[in-house]
Amino acid sequence: MDDLYILIVYGLPLLVIYSLFTVNKRRKQRVNLQILQENQKIGLTEPASIHPVIDPNICKGCGACANACPEREKQVLGIIAGKASLINPTSCIGHGACKVACPFDAITLVFGSERRGVDIPNVSPEFETNVPGMYIAGELGGMGLIRNAVTQGMQAMDAIANNKRLQEKSDQTTDIHDVVIIGAGPAGFAATLSAMQKKLNHVTLEQESLGGTVFNFPRGKLVMTAPVELPLAGKMKFTETSKEKLLAFWQKIEQDHKVAINYQQNVKDIVQREGFFEVVTDNASYKTKTVLLSIGRRGTPRKLGVPGEEHPKVVYRLIDPEQYRDMHVLVVGGGDSALEAAISIAEETGSTVTLSYRSEAFSRAKEKNRQKIDQAVTNGSMNVIFKSTVSEITEKSVKLKHQDEIIEIPNDGIIVNAGGILPTPFLKQVGIEIETKYGTA
Repeated sequence: MDDLYILIVYGLPLLVIYSLFTVNKRRKQRVNLQILQENQKIGLTEPASIHPVIDPNICKGCGACANACPEREKQVLGIIAGKASLINPTSCIGHGACKVACPFDAITLVFGSERRGVDIPNVSPEFETNVPGMYIAGELGGMGLIRNAVTQGMQAMDAIANNKRLQEKSDQTTDIHDVVIIGAGPAGFAATLSAMQKKLNHVTLEQESLGGTVFNFPRGKLVMTAPVELPLAGKMKFTETSKEKLLAFWQKIEQDHKVAINYQQNVKDIVQREGFFEVVTDNASYKTKTVLLSIGRRGTPRKLGVPGEEHPKVVYRLIDPEQYRDMHVLVVGGGDSALEAAISIAEETGSTVTLSYRSEAFSRAKEKNRQKIDQAVTNGSMNVIFKSTVSEITEKSVKLKHQDEIIEIPNDGIIVNAGGILPTPFLKQVGIEIETKYGTA
């Protein structure tokens, strides 16, 4: 009788709890499978950046990766059939928190996929390239997320500070820097602050303005980031902010800490000398023991290669949406830059926007941008033409090839956001090896 009493009092509630847990677990897995299948159906299968690959033979389905994902509200990761899976690939923006959280080491972070290769310079875990003393951090190495780029810039400077070249004595130490930092974007600026903190003899070169790629974002673009500690300056607390506010924050740090950046310095070559490098710009040269390349990946904008592209109305980045008021505008591309340009122009008075993309879905763009495009199409301020390419540009119109037919639309301006060509010639010129990665770590 006592055993039966114990079974009823303790066993029955446990059975109820276990049953509810199992039902809820199965329901979540059905929802996850549905999300994955829907994304596969509409072609949203290619992550835009570095992303996780889960080994099903090691994964135990604990869900720690999904819970750790900073984008978990977008359901990037989920459990299906007892194993973790990347169910919403295009919303993955490469935080890497899932790998850190996995207690079974079942996750590898990779670049590219079996279908889409990504050119990445070969670097060691310490960010050193195959050329001893030459380092890469940030967007050029595949880390486009601002927080990751900032972190990499600091980590690369830690490695440089420990490089044996900096410990070696030289007869010419008076005019040889410890490090030349090329680029003042998120990675380069963080590296510069770190070099100042470490009291390294350094110089930072930037061909345009503070912020690098961020400086060239459209006006008002929201920059997604997360809190990160900056050397000398303290915590960068933004979780969502505008380009202008982020740049103003960095400019204040530049002024308050008297950060010296040599602007309008376009690097032409990096020559290896006996025991040091010579960094050659348009109008100067710098001797240094080590080099940190923190330049962007865009390099030369990718062009369309069609008749009429030389027309002055064709540009390769959006500077100010206001200049397109009361105009017929074509935006070409399917990444975040293209979508954000189209969205900002569509908000201008009197503008009409057509967005042309060669694929069948915006698989490389953030979910928030895709939602804004859908809203713009619904309210009639934008027209999207998938599976289309530009075939010819004239003074007052543009011709698009769409499913074996030619569509001609009125046009006053064209913004081509088809990505950029990695500065491969320059990297090869200075001796850095590049590998096309198809889903490799």
